[in-house]
Amino acid sequence: MQLQPLTDALRNALLKHNVLHADETPVSMLAPGKKKTHKAYVWAYCTTPFSDLKATVYDFAPSRAGEHARTFLGDWQGKLVCDDYAGYKAGFGNGIIEIGCMAHARRKFYDLHEANKSELATKALEYIGGLYEIERETKNLPPDKRREIRQTRAKPLADALHQWMLAHRQKVPDGSGTAKALDYSLKRWEALTRYLDDGAVPIDNNWVENQIRPWALGRSNWLFAGSLRSGQRAAAVMTLIQSAKLNGHDPYAYLKDVLTRLPTQKNNAIDELLPHNWKPAIPDKV
Repeated sequence: MQLQPLTDALRNALLKHNVLHADETPVSMLAPGKKKTHKAYVWAYCTTPFSDLKATVYDFAPSRAGEHARTFLGDWQGKLVCDDYAGYKAGFGNGIIEIGCMAHARRKFYDLHEANKSELATKALEYIGGLYEIERETKNLPPDKRREIRQTRAKPLADALHQWMLAHRQKVPDGSGTAKALDYSLKRWEALTRYLDDGAVPIDNNWVENQIRPWALGRSNWLFAGSLRSGQRAAAVMTLIQSAKLNGHDPYAYLKDVLTRLPTQKNNAIDELLPHNWKPAIPDKV
């Protein structure tokens, strides 16, 4: 069964939104004509937890080259929540605005704290913890109200953290673990704090990392993709399964119904079969 019309339609729906998450994870793929595998990648794109559209689209590609992200996003322009991977950076400045991941910044200090119980790391974690506490309090509010609270409460806290980082960076030697943790945040500060100005933007990229977790689990079960085509088919199936779950559907019931209806579905009505629009077919009356 050809699922391309469905996944293409879901991608189009996704790209109509102004804020998206992106992430990627390695998957082994059998090299053509060889008996060994090499590293391919699954790229994941999804709407934010604040979005009305609940959707995740996976794109299976033979490498981690940034061209794959550029091909998927096409001429999309908006705010992209992502990590510091260079593959996304070519799009920044061409209508795509980078949104940094505060969880990645926090992780640098957490690792520093775990390694040597650094007092500086502990203080940084307290600051960042305060930012996350505000997010927990506002997660169910409308974007305009969330932005208002971020501006009045989170922005002063973020500004204080920034000044504290700048002051302490002068006191630690270059190349040290502490310097590296501080430099990560300082170099990305603008991207890390853009969420403060838009209530529709999340503080971190954790949402898409959760969406990509089924692939991480799958690696230990099916081990590798047999070919690029089989990887792409798997990505299409998992796109529909994951998006069905996000919309509260039983994935088996959804796929069974959609695969039955797809062959006779008119092209201009494909959107009716997307997870966020789907309604089970009504059985014929006897």
